[in-house]
Amino acid sequence: MSASKCSRLSGTLVKQLLDSVDSVLFDCDGVIWRGDQAVPGASQVINLLKENGKKVFFVTNNSTKTRKMYADKMSKLGFNVKEEEVFGTAYCCATYLKTVCKLEGKVYLVGSDAMRQELEAVGIQQTGVGPDLVFGKQLDWANVPLDADVKAVVVGFDEHFSYMKMNRALQYLSQPGCLFVGTNRDTRLPLEGGKAVPGTGCLLKAVETAAQCEAQTVGKPNHFMFDCVASQFGVERDRCLMVGDRLDTDILLGSNCGLKTLLTLTGVSTVADAEAHQKSGCAERHGMVPDYYVDSIADLLPALQG
Repeated sequence: MSASKCSRLSGTLVKQLLDSVDSVLFDCDGVIWRGDQAVPGASQVINLLKENGKKVFFVTNNSTKTRKMYADKMSKLGFNVKEEEVFGTAYCCATYLKTVCKLEGKVYLVGSDAMRQELEAVGIQQTGVGPDLVFGKQLDWANVPLDADVKAVVVGFDEHFSYMKMNRALQYLSQPGCLFVGTNRDTRLPLEGGKAVPGTGCLLKAVETAAQCEAQTVGKPNHFMFDCVASQFGVERDRCLMVGDRLDTDILLGSNCGLKTLLTLTGVSTVADAEAHQKSGCAERHGMVPDYYVDSIADLLPALQG
């Protein structure tokens, strides 16, 4: 199958691409749903891919939900999905700490209750979820009480992020051997109507700046998220397609892992963005250029129904 990078996927090329893969990885928000509404035709695409014998997985940088929360949401939207097919950064972070770091000790968690649940599901205890309130006017910031069992600092999305949390993370990271892990580096979360709010990357950067060290991240575009899927389900790189709406996370993950890549235009990135990367002299930006693009993943339906 020969085509130049960033080609519109249509006609017979759709079937050729689908015939060339056994597994498909989908990002979620902006690809199969927007907010609480499924992208029209998305559930039919997912369900038909499975009926046609394809393995389908969902990879998201959102750390505010557990795998079960995602599976429940998808089921309500009409998707045929199993919990073990969902790979969010809350789950992948817990897996990384357990299997790669072989962490023995607690986590100081700047993150959500969903992250707490995923950590505890693999036997890792945490401290830190929820507001960290400041009391007293003459607080000795550098000598805040610390849990002696904490051996890692983990930063995900945390609506209660504060100066005290950043300070406490710094004090833990100042101790010898303390691990530092972040879920992802997305700096902005796009919302409907062209608005956006700060993403996890802003919180992680603040802690990194304070601690003067860099976290290991597990989310896209880091290859670890694909490694999680591949190790559990035997996915072959050259027979796998990554479908996403963001060039700097989804498409770059695919490039980093040697996967075929498909950009859908129902989310963040545009064809103009991809073409700008293609014209750049920067190798990393070239990794953000998809092999193909579609207006919506519903464009795959005719080939699946034929």
